[in-house]
Amino acid sequence: MLGTLAKWLRLLGYDAYFDPALDDNELVRRARAEDRVLLTRDRELARRPGVRALLIEPEALDEQVRQVLADLDLTPEHSFSRCPVCNEPLADIGREAAREWVPAYVYRTHDTFKLCPACQRVYWRGTHWKQMETFLGHLNNPKSEIGNLESHDGG
Repeated sequence: MLGTLAKWLRLLGYDAYFDPALDDNELVRRARAEDRVLLTRDRELARRPGVRALLIEPEALDEQVRQVLADLDLTPEHSFSRCPVCNEPLADIGREAAREWVPAYVYRTHDTFKLCPACQRVYWRGTHWKQMETFLGHLNNPKSEIGNLESHDGG
């Protein structure tokens, strides 16, 4: 499964659809219909005719992200602009509007918030933000290993 890779591609600002419930035929159909590149670790699936596919070979998350960026010639320019959970573009919301959505301490200590209009999650530059920035910074250094930042979302 590539759920963690999808989450990090979203954090980099890319539209990365992920649904572990879909079978191979549905994945191929959807990739064709939406003109998507199918990212897979399945060699057979990657060779299916009529679908653009990228076989993800590395095991480590940082190497997977590096492979996708290099092989698809992508440059992260809109990091932290999509919801890592549901893939929707995030919207800026005012501090007052965020008040009812965030813990009191977060409200007191932060000024900038983003809202996912689909799943209603609110994001701010909290303690995880620094870890994510560190991860993204290490992507530019191929000798850097950062596998300890992988999430455990089953993906």
